[in-house]
Amino acid sequence: MIKVLSVLVSFFIFGYASESDNTYHKEYYENGVMKAEGWMYNNVKTGYWKHYHSNGRIAEKGAYKNDQRIKYWYFYSDIGKRKAEGHYKNGKKADWWLFYDKQGRINHKCQLANGVKNGYCLRYVNAKLTSAEKYNNGKKIKEWFSFSSFRRENNLSDLK
Repeated sequence: MIKVLSVLVSFFIFGYASESDNTYHKEYYENGVMKAEGWMYNNVKTGYWKHYHSNGRIAEKGAYKNDQRIKYWYFYSDIGKRKAEGHYKNGKKADWWLFYDKQGRINHKCQLANGVKNGYCLRYVNAKLTSAEKYNNGKKIKEWFSFSSFRRENNLSDLK
């Protein structure tokens, strides 16, 4: 009987503690507009979060793990236009990122690693490719203004 009682008490204590450590958190600006909302576990951001501009429009949304951004994130201007989107790994920008102009069209896309340009950046004007750049750990090493010369000098499978 004492053994059963101690198991039940342990279950109640540990079960209760773990449930209370996982909470849905909301933050507000001084004007009362929501600033951010998402899940916290032991006071650490985890899971899906949304952040807002002070006018109430969505600013960014994506997932956290152990207080670090992970997976795919979206970013928006204060008037609701998409500004950027891309991957995070271990809290840093990684892989392909897309960047948008004020009309909502892609104006460039870049490969990133550890938060810096590392690979190709492709630049567009009115949805037409105008130039390409290659970076190594944040440093530009080459730029092309002709797609034929870019294609001739590079392995296009690197663009995947």
